[in-house]
Amino acid sequence: MERNRKKLISLCLLGPVIGLFLYTNHLTNGQLEERAYGNSYDPLEEDYEHIKEEIAMFHDGSLDSFPSYEDNKHAWEDAEQIGDFLHEESEGHFEERWGMYLGLIAEQEDVDPFLVYELLKVESGDTFDENAIGPETKYGHAYGMAQFMTNTAPWIADMASLDYEKDYLFNPYYAIHLSVQYLSFLHDQYDNWDQALTAYHRGMGGMQAYIAENGHAKSEYAVMIQKQAKTHDLF
Repeated sequence: MERNRKKLISLCLLGPVIGLFLYTNHLTNGQLEERAYGNSYDPLEEDYEHIKEEIAMFHDGSLDSFPSYEDNKHAWEDAEQIGDFLHEESEGHFEERWGMYLGLIAEQEDVDPFLVYELLKVESGDTFDENAIGPETKYGHAYGMAQFMTNTAPWIADMASLDYEKDYLFNPYYAIHLSVQYLSFLHDQYDNWDQALTAYHRGMGGMQAYIAENGHAKSEYAVMIQKQAKTHDLF
């Protein structure tokens, strides 16, 4: 009986310790950080700071056009939804912060972010591999997630007010920015997504040749990307 009484006392003493352990273990990392830093902790602001640091190298330190978190919280909240959605849709291949950056840049250029996402999916062979190198052609190789060639990327980067180095083509944020900028430019040129997307894929001269041969610019590439983009009804 004495032994049982001691066991009961031990369990009573251990109970609060076990309960505290289970409660602490149940907390998410975000909750723990919030408790550590107080109410000032904001994971979305942390995403902003991370992305800002990632893109600073090719903005040459000038990020005046990049929407600040403090003054554009609504835009960042929308971008967070896009990032979460695309990360899940891609089964984890497309990182959440890539999706956030895509949402922000696409909004600035008035381009559907899901159109760009589907284009990147096709260009990377469904992998979203930022280190992808395309097969050799008479014009050279295409590089990165967006598969830009070195005879095209520099002038698009200049149009986007970005620095250019070949290695930047392997940076996912850079590839995303260039693809949005190029699509925006092509759509401004033709005011037609069939032509814009076919020109992205074949080049502007190749798009004209496609029209001359087929009487339209509804290439399989352009039709598929637009069709898939329409399946994403987030907002």
